[in-house]
Order: sequence, then structure tokens, then C-alpha cells
Amino acid sequence: MPEESESPQDLVLYEVDEDGVATVTLNRPERKNAWSIPMERRFFALLDEAAKDPAVRVVVITGAGKAFCPGMDVQRLEQNAQPGQSLNLQARVPMYSKKNMPKPLIAAINGACAGIGLVQALICDVRFAARGARFTTAFTRRGLAGEYNLPYVLPRVIGLENALDLLLSGRAFDADEAKELGLVSRVVEPEDLLDAARAYARDIARNCSPRAMAIVRHQVYGDLDRTFTEALARSYSAMEFFAGSPDFREGVSSFTEKREPKFEGLPPDFDPEDATRDAFLPY
Repeated sequence: MPEESESPQDLVLYEVDEDGVATVTLNRPERKNAWSIPMERRFFALLDEAAKDPAVRVVVITGAGKAFCPGMDVQRLEQNAQPGQSLNLQARVPMYSKKNMPKPLIAAINGACAGIGLVQALICDVRFAARGARFTTAFTRRGLAGEYNLPYVLPRVIGLENALDLLLSGRAFDADEAKELGLVSRVVEPEDLLDAARAYARDIARNCSPRAMAIVRHQVYGDLDRTFTEALARSYSAMEFFAGSPDFREGVSSFTEKREPKFEGLPPDFDPEDATRDAFLPY
């Protein structure tokens, strides 16, 4: 198999710029960035590294060449389709938990995005897509059920009927339809895609508190399955957490002084749960 002879370090590239924007690039362009187990391990390791690095504030995920990730490598699919095969369960589910990453994840979907590639795009908080990029869930057309929790995640992104349409049919759709469905928020010309995603990432890296962003993500994802009252109580707890804090003082000072804020980076041991653990209602 090609993946056995590939250097893990080269399968996913990683760079961090002076603004604290890390770019993670799936790098098997000769295989259109088809997903492999060594790529998976390298990808998750780099996301873990970015999560713990105070210098990193935002992460952009993209693909090398003309594809983002068209799904599992076909040779791996052929192997798994043989009679007598069972799940090769990994120690880690191949969908990075949003709870593991306290920093914003931005997808720059530069081309084909399918199957497990779509799963990886959906771990991101904001998705940019190149005009002309093609998407599909693919699973039913490969004789598979919805994998890696996509049937749970997709309805929460685009609604129940739209998700069932895409999951049942496995049909292909383009970036403009993805935008209409709410699967991506921006469609950009291919030559401008990575610059646009990085510009967005740099803006929030420069101007938004890393602690505030981590807690907002924690609130949004954590409150999806909570009641209104439970979420409200957590919101008051988060408000109390920031009252009189250095971040709040800096946010107000920079606004009144008309300058860029100078927020501290996120400590490696920062736990957003600390801001909402003591949920309360003030009445």
C-alpha cells in the first residue's frame, strides 16, 4: 500500500504564522489527500499540538493540490470490503472531538470533500469552500451506513430533511449548494480560498480573546442538548467568570483607546468547563 511507504511527517504539513494562525494541510496530493491511518494519526497529533501551544490562537485546515479529502483511500476500502473483515477499531474515533480543541477551527475546502473528508470538515467551526468544490456523504453508495457520527452531526448543521437527503442519496453537490444548505458559510474563488480563510483567522486571532473564544465554543457545543434554562444558568456563570478579568479590562481598554487588544495566549491547561461549572440563576 502507498501509505506504508509514506513518511508520516509529510502526510500532514503544519505551520504557524506570527499572528498565531496554524495551518494544517492534508498532504497526499498524488492520492487527492485520500484518508489513511498514518495520515489520521499525524492529523490528530498536530491538532493536539495546536491545542496545547499558547502561541496558536486559530487553526486553518486545508488540503494540498486540488482536493480537500475525497474520503478513505480506495485501497483501504478494498481491504475492508473483503469477506471476514471486521472493524479495525482505533484507539481514537476518527472524528476529532470539539471538546479536545479549545481554539477555533476554520476549514478551507479547496476541492473534493467526501466521506471521512466531510467528517473532518464538519469538526470545524467555520467552513470556507472553493467555488466548484464537490461534496458527498458517499456512504450509502459504498454499501455503508452513516459513519463516524455523521448522522448525529449533519442534522445539527443543516437540519433534519437536508441531512437525510444527503445521507440517504449519497448524491454529489457543489459549493454553491453547500452554501445554500448551510454546510459552508463562504464560497470563494479557488485562487482566493486559502488567503480568505487565513484573513478571517488572523482577524479573530488578533482581535478576540482566546479565553473568550474557548468558552464561547464550549457554550455553543455544550448547550446543544441542554434546556434553555440550563444554558441560561451556564451563561450567567460564564459572565461571572469574566467580570473584572484581565481579558475584560483589556477588551474595554483597547476599544476606548481605539487600538488592537493584547490578549494573552491560552494556557495549555485551560479548561473552559471552569467558566460554566458553577451554573446559577440570579433569581
